[in-house]
Amino acid sequence: MLKHRLYQDDLEYCISYSAIEWDKLANKTILITGATGTIGRFLIDAIMLRNKIYSSNIFIIAVSRTEKTARICFSDYFKNSQFRYVSHNINMPLTDIGNVDYIIHAASNTHPVAYATDPIGTITTNVFGTYHVLNYGKNHNVTRIMLLSTVEIYGENKSNSERFREQDCGYIDCATLRAGYPESKRVSESLCFAFQEKYVLDIVISRLCRVYGPTITNSDSKALSQFIHNGTNNEDIVLKSKGTQVFSYCYIADAVTALLVILLNGKSGEVYNIADPASEISLKGLAKLIADFSKKKVIFELPNQEEVKGFSKATKALLDSSKLAALNWLARDTIKSGIMKTIEILKNQGD
Repeated sequence: MLKHRLYQDDLEYCISYSAIEWDKLANKTILITGATGTIGRFLIDAIMLRNKIYSSNIFIIAVSRTEKTARICFSDYFKNSQFRYVSHNINMPLTDIGNVDYIIHAASNTHPVAYATDPIGTITTNVFGTYHVLNYGKNHNVTRIMLLSTVEIYGENKSNSERFREQDCGYIDCATLRAGYPESKRVSESLCFAFQEKYVLDIVISRLCRVYGPTITNSDSKALSQFIHNGTNNEDIVLKSKGTQVFSYCYIADAVTALLVILLNGKSGEVYNIADPASEISLKGLAKLIADFSKKKVIFELPNQEEVKGFSKATKALLDSSKLAALNWLARDTIKSGIMKTIEILKNQGD
C-alpha cells in the first residue's frame, strides 16, 4: 500500500462510500485479474482496508503475470489469511483455484506502447483472457462477473451527440495496427453477452474513461501518465501532439467506487459508462494544468514511429455517465484536484 495520508484518505473514502452495499461482499471471495494494474492495485488496497476496519472478511484472489511486482505492490498482504496471490498468464486457462463469488476481470494491455510493440499480445490478452475468465465463472458457479471495458470501443465520435451513451457506436478503422485494442475489447464484450445467453451467467460491463491516480505504473505510456511522471520528477511536460484531443477522465478513487457500485447494484446484462462530468479536458489543457502546478513549462516533442503507432485516432471521446449516476454514484475529485493529489502522493510517498 502507498504510504501517504492522502492515499489513505482516498481508501477510507472508498470503503465508506454510501452507494456501495459492502454487506453484499461480506464473507465472499473475489477473484481480481490484472491485480497489479492501476485499478486492481487500488481496488485490492481498498478491500483489504475494509477488512481491517470493518471485519468484512472479504477474501481476495489476486491474479497477475509477475509475482515480483505483486510482492512489491502487496507486501502488506502476503501473510494475510484473507489474501491469496496467483501468478498466471491470462492467455492460458485458469488453474482450479476453487469457487469464487465474484470475478472482476481487469487484465489487459492498456497503454499505447504495448499496442504498437505487442499488438498480437494485446488482442489475445483481451479475447483469450476474457474467454478463460468467463469459462472459469461458468464452471465454478460464480455469482457475478464484471468485465472492465473501455471508452476506446466507441472510436471516433462522428455523430451529432456530444457524448457517447452506452448504446452508441463510433467509427474505428479496423485496417490499422492501433485498432487491435478497441476491436478486441469489443469482442470481449460480445463474448460476455454470448456466455450470458448460453450459460445464463450474471455479467455486467463497465466502460471506463481514461483513469489516472497514484497507482499508475512506471511503464504506463498513456499521455496523461507521462505528464504525471514529468510533473512528479519536476520536469517540463512533454506534449507529443497538438493536444486538441478532448477526453473524459476519472480519478482512481472515484473510478473504483463506480466499479463497486456497478458490481453490486448494476443490472445483469447491462453496460455502464464510468466518467466524471467535471473532468473533461483537452490534452493541451491537461499538460498546462500539470505544468502550472509543477511550475514548469509545456514543451512540444515529435513522437517516434513506435509512439505514433500506439496513439489513439479519436479526437473527441466524451462519455455520458448518467446511467451510472442513476445508481447514486457521484465523483468527488475534479481533474484539477485529482491531478494535484496524484503528484503530491507520488512525490511524498512516505508522508
